[in-house]
Amino acid sequence: MQALTFCSFGDSSVLTYQKHPTPELRPNEVLIEMKAIGLNFADIYRRKGNYHLEGTPPYLLGYEGAGIITRLGDAVSDLQVGQRVAFADVPNANAEFVAAPVDQVIPLPDFVSYETAAAVLLQGLTAHYLTRDSYAIRPKDLVLIHAAAGGVGQLLTQIVRLHGAIPIGLTSSAKKADIAKQVGSEHVFLYSDDWVEQILTLTDQHGVDVVYESVGSTLMNSFQVTKTHGTVVFYGMAGGDPVSVDPRFLMDTSKTLTGGDLWNVLTTREERLRRAGELFSWLESGQLQIASPTTFSLSDGQRAHDYLESRQSTGKILLIP
Repeated sequence: MQALTFCSFGDSSVLTYQKHPTPELRPNEVLIEMKAIGLNFADIYRRKGNYHLEGTPPYLLGYEGAGIITRLGDAVSDLQVGQRVAFADVPNANAEFVAAPVDQVIPLPDFVSYETAAAVLLQGLTAHYLTRDSYAIRPKDLVLIHAAAGGVGQLLTQIVRLHGAIPIGLTSSAKKADIAKQVGSEHVFLYSDDWVEQILTLTDQHGVDVVYESVGSTLMNSFQVTKTHGTVVFYGMAGGDPVSVDPRFLMDTSKTLTGGDLWNVLTTREERLRRAGELFSWLESGQLQIASPTTFSLSDGQRAHDYLESRQSTGKILLIP
């Protein structure tokens, strides 16, 4: 098979599209012919060496995608060859074929395309646990969402509105601000402006109930705009590492810092199916809209990585084998 691989850490130039052994199938796995693969910032971090990678080179990136089952492991009985499926947490997805454990495979309803599944699952499941587990959104909450025009940001905004709360967006440009408003942001502020003061003015100096912080370097600014007894949910560091937070600061301000990681949420097959099923139902009812993804061929992975790192993208980037 062909795969997008790399042998050393660095910029996108380390990526090479080349022949790679087709994965051997274990008894509890299925072999999936990939039709669409999600590209995420975690792939950038792994390529650069910021995240730990197991095994030896050549490495394959990618954890999210959709395709069709072409072979079953000997112990698999409840899935079928020819079935359309997807996954959000299976490694080595940047390839024509992926071996996926049965517990991590999510069957696709007919109304969910391969492209939609690869565009929504990882980021959608992230937005789902952030609004249910990290902080349970309540009606009329004021919710500040960093990178509101990004993939997770757009989904967070819509899910926040689904729960009767008020989303406030932060973006880096007027163009992205328009996108954030289109998906439901009540107010949108730009990072280039004095957004801390603007949000405090908007809230009569009280602050917001919760901030979804995905930039990292803006963590203390997020605390500034959080009300007493409010919460900052840290789930990413696209703009750089956050500063260390002294627990005494949290005590003195009566604010909460929490986080979350999708891998600690998707612990069973039942959890995956339940959460994905809710996402799919929102898609079917039209309550959740997915922006048209930007697609690159898998062989053009270098350019896709560059585009994601340029921060020009406002929705999902997909790699198509």
